[in-house]
Amino acid sequence: MTRPQPSAAWLQRLRTRADEPPAKPRAGLWWDAVAIGSLETDLLEDLLLDLPPTLMQRRDGATGPGWQLRGDLTSSIGRLAAAIRQAGLAPSWRNEQLAVRGARGETLGTVERGVTRILGIATHAVHLAGFLPDGRHWVQQRAFDKPNDPGMWDTMVGGMVPAGEAPERTLERETWEEAGLKLSELQRLRHGGRLTLRRPGGARGGYIIQEVDWYTATVPEGVVPVNQDGEVVQFRRMDAAEICTRLEQEEFTVDAALVLSREGI
Repeated sequence: MTRPQPSAAWLQRLRTRADEPPAKPRAGLWWDAVAIGSLETDLLEDLLLDLPPTLMQRRDGATGPGWQLRGDLTSSIGRLAAAIRQAGLAPSWRNEQLAVRGARGETLGTVERGVTRILGIATHAVHLAGFLPDGRHWVQQRAFDKPNDPGMWDTMVGGMVPAGEAPERTLERETWEEAGLKLSELQRLRHGGRLTLRRPGGARGGYIIQEVDWYTATVPEGVVPVNQDGEVVQFRRMDAAEICTRLEQEEFTVDAALVLSREGI
């Protein structure tokens, strides 16, 4: 029997949604001659009126206008993050540090998770697509009070990789926090691949650049995910036909849709 698949038109829409240019012009954010992010130009001008030149200086180059952070990266970007929060532009402040990386993937410093989108800083996440032995999927519905994609359907497990933590450790931790499962309970766990999203998102002026390492595993019959951290409304078993319908109705997050479509549903 042929498994249901999303339409070619939907797949093209998904690819477009996953790789969209910024909604408004953005100015580059630099540190030590390294491009680390960007901000909406008009938002930047308002935000930086009171920031001292010892923290940031205007930078104009071949790629357009921008700003140069000065001093220790973690300290300076922390002061910028505090100004963003004071301006009411960081509604999802998490007190969680994510890595700021250079062109070769090296860690240059860290930044508060809640300002990565407004600063256009690339982030790293993991996802786990969980299957039942009969081929159905375990999926989760995100909590309605989450700042991003509230109430939407998602893979069984997903989360951001904090600074200093390996993706495999993040997967292990998130699998317990979101689904109450240990990786040792799962079968045929494997790394499926890596994908990248670039799209507007988050609060005012946000732009998402995110690498996602996605994994798949079989959840044995009788093993049921149970949320531990309050960030999941429910877990549900869905077959391929229902997932295809909900994907085409855009009820899944973009990153989950990318994972599920690449896995072949």
